[in-house]
Amino acid sequence: MADLTLAGVAKSYGEVHVLKDINLDIASGEFIVFVGPSGCGKSTLLRMIAGLERISAGTLAIDGQRMNDIPPSQRGIAMVFQSYALYPHMTVRDNMAFALKIAGKSRAEVQEATDRAGRMLQLTPYLDRLPKALSGGQRQRVAIGRAIVRDPKVYLFDEPLSNLDAALRVATRIEIAQLKAAMPDRTMIYVTHDQTEAMTLADRIVVLAGGGIAQVGAPLELYERPVNEFVAGFIGSPAMNLLPGRVTATGPLTTVQLDGGGIAQVAIPTRAGDEGMRVNLGVRPEDMRETDGPAIFEGTVDLTEALGEVTLLYFGTRGEGVPVIAKLPGIHPGLTGRVVRLTADPAALHLFHDGRSLLYRDGVELPPYQPRASAGMAMQPPA
Repeated sequence: MADLTLAGVAKSYGEVHVLKDINLDIASGEFIVFVGPSGCGKSTLLRMIAGLERISAGTLAIDGQRMNDIPPSQRGIAMVFQSYALYPHMTVRDNMAFALKIAGKSRAEVQEATDRAGRMLQLTPYLDRLPKALSGGQRQRVAIGRAIVRDPKVYLFDEPLSNLDAALRVATRIEIAQLKAAMPDRTMIYVTHDQTEAMTLADRIVVLAGGGIAQVGAPLELYERPVNEFVAGFIGSPAMNLLPGRVTATGPLTTVQLDGGGIAQVAIPTRAGDEGMRVNLGVRPEDMRETDGPAIFEGTVDLTEALGEVTLLYFGTRGEGVPVIAKLPGIHPGLTGRVVRLTADPAALHLFHDGRSLLYRDGVELPPYQPRASAGMAMQPPA
C-alpha cells in the first residue's frame, strides 16, 4: 500500500514552464486519472512520478519518503506505456519475467509470478506464444502483466488503450477495472484523453489545464459541479452549452434573462446586488428537453445526428447566434429545419461569472456531494 504526495511540484524546460505548483494527495489504494487537453502536461507529470523526468521544483513523496532523487527502479513503481514495447523474440512468459530475472529472482519465484499474472489477465493459454501471434488487446495485457509480476506499490498507466480499436478499448477498459478490483490495496494513476475511460475507471479525476490543476474530484462530482467553464466544457460529451445572459432576480432560485430571448430559472442562490450581473448559463445537451411552455432556448435545427438511443440536434452551426447542441433520448426524425423550443430542470443548470461557477463563491459552503438522479430514473432501494 502506498500514499503519494505532490507538494509544489513544477517542471520547466529552460524558460518553458510546463507544470507549476502541483499539489495533490493520493491515498493508498486510490485509482486516480489525469485528464486534460493535448500538451497540458499529464504524461510529463506521470513520468516525473515514475522518475523518468526530473522534478524542477517541489517534492514527490511515497509513504512519506522523499523520492525526488531516488532512481526509478527503487521507487516501488511499475509503468505501462502507450506502446506495448514487448520483446518480439521472447514469449509472453519471458516478456513478463524479464524484469524478475534481471533482479535475480529464483526460477520458482519467476514461475509463480508469471503464472499468477497470466491467470489474472486471462493469458494462461498464450504464455508460450510470441507477441506477433497475439491481438492488440492481448499484447496490452502482456504489458500490464509485466508490471503486475513486479508487485509494485504504485501502477502508472500512460494512455494504455489509445492504440486499440474501439471494441478492444471497451474490453480492455473492463479488464483494467476488474484488475483494480482484484488489487484494492494498490494505488493506480492513469493518464488518458478519453472521457469514458476517466469517468468509468477513476475514484477521482484530476483535470489539468494551463500548467496546473483545474479541479480534482469524483467523476460525477466534476460532471455535476464543475468549478469553472473549462472543466464544464471538458467533462461531458458533447460539451456543456454556455448561453450568455444577465441575472434579473436573486434569491434561492435565480432568474436569468438570456441574450437569445429565453428565460431560465436556476437552482443556484444569488445575493441581493447581483441583479444585472453578466453570466453564462451552462446546460448540458442531455439535460435539454422539448417544451411548449417557457423556454431557455429556441432555434432552428441545422443538423441532426440519429445515434439510435439518442438524437443530437445542432443549432447555430452557420454562424448565426450561439452554437447549441441538444441530446434528446430516442429517435426524432424530421427535425432538421424545424424551430424547436428547449428547457431544462432548474437543478440541472449552471451559472458562471468571469469563467467561474457561482456555486464556488467565497463564503459559500457546499453540502456533501450527492449524485442527482435523472428524471424518471431514480432507483428504489431494495425491499
